[in-house]
Amino acid sequence: MVGSAIHRLLSGRGYRNFILRQSNELDLRDQQAVARFFQEEKPEYVFLAAAKVGGILANDTYRAEFLYDNLAIQNNVIHQSYVHGVKKLLFLGSSCIYPKLAPQPLKEEYLLTGPLEPTNESYAIAKITGIKLCDAYRAQYGCNFISVMPTNLYGPNDNYDLQNSHVLPALIRKFHEAKLAGSPEVEIWGSGKPMREFMHADDLAEACYFLMLNYNEAGFINIGTGEDISIRDLADLIKKVTGYPGQLRFDASKPDGTPRKLLDVSRLHALGYRHAIPLEEGITRVYREYSRAQE
Repeated sequence: MVGSAIHRLLSGRGYRNFILRQSNELDLRDQQAVARFFQEEKPEYVFLAAAKVGGILANDTYRAEFLYDNLAIQNNVIHQSYVHGVKKLLFLGSSCIYPKLAPQPLKEEYLLTGPLEPTNESYAIAKITGIKLCDAYRAQYGCNFISVMPTNLYGPNDNYDLQNSHVLPALIRKFHEAKLAGSPEVEIWGSGKPMREFMHADDLAEACYFLMLNYNEAGFINIGTGEDISIRDLADLIKKVTGYPGQLRFDASKPDGTPRKLLDVSRLHALGYRHAIPLEEGITRVYREYSRAQE
């Protein structure tokens, strides 16, 4: 989702010299394969969006894979970017790097100030390591490697698998299928009380492009909208967009995850970037694409 959004943006801005591989063509966990790729292609600029990702269930179930696979991907790409003289690398992390009970909104300096949310700890540790690795290569070798921390994302090419998707695409699929089946209710995990921030992938791509041109600092910078919504209100919004007429049933026996996760985006705003796609407009767009793909 993120890689394709960045590619669409750059193509629209007139860039043509892309080096693209699907995961079935290049396994970024394979150290030798990544070394060969960099040796042969010698990219100048790298957007490191590749990762093993998923929602609460996937994160909690596949802890070893989420830690090992993401560490391997990051280590290989960041190191080979140094070895082969990449001019600039942008590493994409995740807002789950912050402590579970950190003050809200989440400022960049809150990193490593408290325990992580247990259900996505493995993924968070991997992403924290990626930030520190970029900083270490910057400090030791002078590499211009920057890190950005996006909020929860949605958009074209999202993952709609109910076993390992994030909440927004999962709800879109649930409501769509319930509407088609005439189901009287839709079950939603948790209490509906947690607050979450959502950003369209096209807005993230714009932010990444902006920062690739204008940001050259150590540490990392948050990318988000600065606005959040409860899962209950999100469900109501998706119910409206999809036109589902039934009821909502919240299963409070299922985990809620972190109570709130709103990014402080004052640094990003100060640099001159703000998101452009309101949440309802963005959900309407992706639902139109999703429902068309199901026909």
